Amino acid sequence: MPVPIPRQRAIPAAEGGQAHAAPRHETAAPAHDTTGQGNGSSNGSGLSLLVIEDDPAGSLSVPELLDSAGKPIRIRTARNLTEAERLLTDDVHCILLDLALTAPGAASAAEETDGDELGALRHVLRLAPRHAVLALTADGDAERGAEAVRVGAQDYLFRDELDGRLLSRAIRYAVERKRADAAQRQLTESRLRAQENARLERGLLPTPLLEGSPLRFAARYRPGRSRALLGGDFYDTVRTPDGSVHVMIGDVCGHGPDEAALGVELRIAWRALTFAGLCGDELLSTLQKVLEHERADDEIFATLCTVDIAPDGRRAGLCLAGHPSPLIAREGRLADLLPYEDSGPALGLLPRARWPRKQVELGGKWSLMLYTDGLIEGRIGRGNQRLGQEGMVEMIRRQIAAGLQGDELLEAAVNEVRDLNGGDLTDDVAVLLLDRTPGGR
Repeated sequence: MPVPIPRQRAIPAAEGGQAHAAPRHETAAPAHDTTGQGNGSSNGSGLSLLVIEDDPAGSLSVPELLDSAGKPIRIRTARNLTEAERLLTDDVHCILLDLALTAPGAASAAEETDGDELGALRHVLRLAPRHAVLALTADGDAERGAEAVRVGAQDYLFRDELDGRLLSRAIRYAVERKRADAAQRQLTESRLRAQENARLERGLLPTPLLEGSPLRFAARYRPGRSRALLGGDFYDTVRTPDGSVHVMIGDVCGHGPDEAALGVELRIAWRALTFAGLCGDELLSTLQKVLEHERADDEIFATLCTVDIAPDGRRAGLCLAGHPSPLIAREGRLADLLPYEDSGPALGLLPRARWPRKQVELGGKWSLMLYTDGLIEGRIGRGNQRLGQEGMVEMIRRQIAAGLQGDELLEAAVNEVRDLNGGDLTDDVAVLLLDRTPGGR
């Protein structure tokens, strides 16, 4: 059975380049976008079409159109691109452009010289990059229609084959395709940015320099920012020519990219100063100057823990700048915190602060764990209670008793803290481990 063609309605020609009055060229549909989705609307409510064609004979007729919900599609008409620009408001979802329309005088000289038959289409695409466009071509001119799609139109229609069902379906398809193309383009751009950021952040993460040292190194790092690889926590470890191993961990207050950048600057400065022979109070005083010059706000500060391990691996110097004390597990003894009395303030708080270096005995076989406060400030259960240093010590003792060490120990510790918190931690977490086993490498 043939499908009945909806009643045809002639589009009145524009006069004097002026827009038609609303009652002459628009259906009774509302004049505003009722979808709340702007040009990407495709749920069948409030669709509108802008027809751009110069038809002095009035031979072009467009049927009354219904969307998928059976509501009239609002229609506007323009006889030239200047008029179309005035009618191209945010509530227009699709443009039907007659390819026979003469390219505007503003077209480039190259287009006019080359006799570009799609000059008007290119102008519309520049004018309305976020709108869906349907190209209207002469009956049988499929090659020109296909070229219009290659240039940027969502689809093409033959002028003599316009009927209500075909045009309504083409409008909905064009709007949906434009929306999908825009979403895909945004997704691709987002992925490219994410890949670039990931490469940058991976390049900024430290590479331990421990060649020639018998110490084993392991680290875990989880930034608090969503989809980030780098946060305000930072760490590093190097072996200097005299055989000493230097390790540090720190935390810039805050969690944004500025804090992450400052953490990288402090880490690089620490490595350079360490290779230059500085340690203890002299090194931290210099790092504080770096922070004061590089921070974006006078209220930004950073906590820091540095440990310099003697070449024989049996003793070390410890400096704390407002940072939690490391945990040490010695052979035959329970894991516990290193002494943290006489620690200094965080970097950036006091202009003339001092950071005493405390000598500690490590022993023959040991594991030293440095961490940021993200590891100890996670919640326990549904209340406000935090894990704290005592809870962390008990957790590490239990995991060591279960035979965990190295990477496995750090992974288990970070995962358990996350589980106790009931989900991802909001603060950055950095934790690293140095192990010494005499006679082994």
